[in-house]
Amino acid sequence: MNTEPVVTIKDLKMRFGSKEVLKGINLEIYSGQIIGYIGPNGAGKSTTVKILMGLVDRYNGQIRILGEDISNGKVEYKRKIGYMPETVEIFENLTAYEYLTFIGEVYGMSLEQVNNKAKKLMALLGIEDVYHSRISSYSKGMKQKLLIISSLIHNPEILFLDEPLSGLDANSVMIVKEILAELARLGKTIFYSSHIMDVVEKISNRIILINEGQIVADGSFDELKEKSRKGSLEQIFNQLTGFNRHKEIACEFINELQGV
Repeated sequence: MNTEPVVTIKDLKMRFGSKEVLKGINLEIYSGQIIGYIGPNGAGKSTTVKILMGLVDRYNGQIRILGEDISNGKVEYKRKIGYMPETVEIFENLTAYEYLTFIGEVYGMSLEQVNNKAKKLMALLGIEDVYHSRISSYSKGMKQKLLIISSLIHNPEILFLDEPLSGLDANSVMIVKEILAELARLGKTIFYSSHIMDVVEKISNRIILINEGQIVADGSFDELKEKSRKGSLEQIFNQLTGFNRHKEIACEFINELQGV
């Protein structure tokens, strides 16, 4: 692992109107790490990633990515970043060929280069037969595979993924998890956000839990388990976010269904 962080965040604060979404995030992220970035809805996860991607400005604090202060307006660092949001509007009238070659050329790849790579990656994920079909005809899992390919096709140094396994079959999940592990072994940095605690627990070598705009836990799963004395990441999550009514609410829900 390199000694210099690939991402440095200092005292990051963000406000939307009267609501303070981020209340002073401080992080140093290194190459080869798979970061599980988790928290309840509204905790500030997506806002953090959008700021890092340069999609949201007017924040307070300092952010450096690959040695570049992103507030200087330069965009070169973005060529070394891959991004897969949880929800995205794909141009569904395009074919995968048209979509992926467009994405590749945006990142500076030649048409021939991106076309050759796209066809091979589609084949490896079992969707080569729809390379020239309109995306509107794809299943959810096929679209998810396409988005994974589009986020990786330019071989980025840093990868931001939001719920990347959603809609994938069991075999594809195993493939993608192995891809992420191999990318980390190659020194790539993966910033992974998911609500599926057991997946985060298994694939992450560092877990960061954010709650109400602040980091409340940061460490490996074993380190977090030792500190909290809980057995699973879900239990740690519930303890640190103060949510302990899941069983009570479930019972009330069932009682309501049964008219009790």
